[in-house]
Amino acid sequence: MKCGIVGLPNVGKSTLFNCLSNAKAQSANYPFCTIEPNVGTVSVPDPRIFELEKIVQPERVVPAVVEIVDIAGLVKGASKGEGLGNQFLANIRECEAIIHVLRCFENDNITHVEGSVDPLRDKDIIDIELQLKDLETLNKAADKAKKLTKSGKREDVLTYETLKQLSEFVEDGRNAREFSADDFQKEIIDDLQLLTGKPVLYVCNVDENSVKNGNPWVARIEEMAANEGAETLMLAAQVEADINELDTFEERQIFLEELGLDEPGVNRLIRKAYDLLKLQTYFTAGVKEVRAWTIGKGWTAPQAAGVIHTDFEKGFIRAEVIKYDDYINYGSESKVKEAGKLSVEGKEYIVQDGDIMHFRFNV
Repeated sequence: MKCGIVGLPNVGKSTLFNCLSNAKAQSANYPFCTIEPNVGTVSVPDPRIFELEKIVQPERVVPAVVEIVDIAGLVKGASKGEGLGNQFLANIRECEAIIHVLRCFENDNITHVEGSVDPLRDKDIIDIELQLKDLETLNKAADKAKKLTKSGKREDVLTYETLKQLSEFVEDGRNAREFSADDFQKEIIDDLQLLTGKPVLYVCNVDENSVKNGNPWVARIEEMAANEGAETLMLAAQVEADINELDTFEERQIFLEELGLDEPGVNRLIRKAYDLLKLQTYFTAGVKEVRAWTIGKGWTAPQAAGVIHTDFEKGFIRAEVIKYDDYINYGSESKVKEAGKLSVEGKEYIVQDGDIMHFRFNV
């Protein structure tokens, strides 16, 4: 499950990626700096794992991770192959969600590919290119579906009608993720992997002076996103880069306090990316290891067990579950058991975020 960072050239994508990942993507003041997509595996900031570490005192701690892809800047004409457009669009297609970086700051020393700063215009440029590519996909699928309607099957007719409706919707300048669909239609649309169907988080990249309270551009982006049903996040990529350069945790905290911030913006971004991908965490806690495991929201206990090993899912018998708050409140697994707070769950159990799990299985 990967999030792709997209945006026009020189909006701060690679600077942000460098802050997110130990991988150092080249960052320079000219378009197409990032030609190949850079992939970084990023730890998800989660204070719960450190609270568990204090209690269990394991040999090692393993946090949850999320993959972030830095995709080269798109330009007008990308859908027709301009500026290596085909390659970039293919990179987006391989991601499950989009982090759309918008430049919300003035700086005469950093050129803008469109000649001026206007994040709403920039957002529209990206949207149009993705919509044009999606229309190609939809029209091909609709042509194929139309031939199948000759069978007279209701399912084939509904498929064709869905594709035509969605095609008209996108042609009207709207994104597929905003299209209202029932379960049948959703299944058809999901199979197409449309670029504008992917969930999006708009990141407003501001300057240091706006990092606390924002600016008029941020307000306009927030209004736009609210109308789309999308989320926004504000940070200053260059400030995040400066924080990254500091050697100690104490130095970083002092810097953050001076800016009036509680934590680095990238921490909030990673958590939002995790949520955007509809992911959640459960924990295993033992003296050898305290580990955060990544699963999808709504997964059952056997599915969650399968993340550790496929044998755990195949031979699943039951799961012993402790709620995170109970583990912290009682201070140990034995005390949780004594208090009757450990539950034994079967195959139908839906794992909740923060559950501490122990699986019983037989192969």
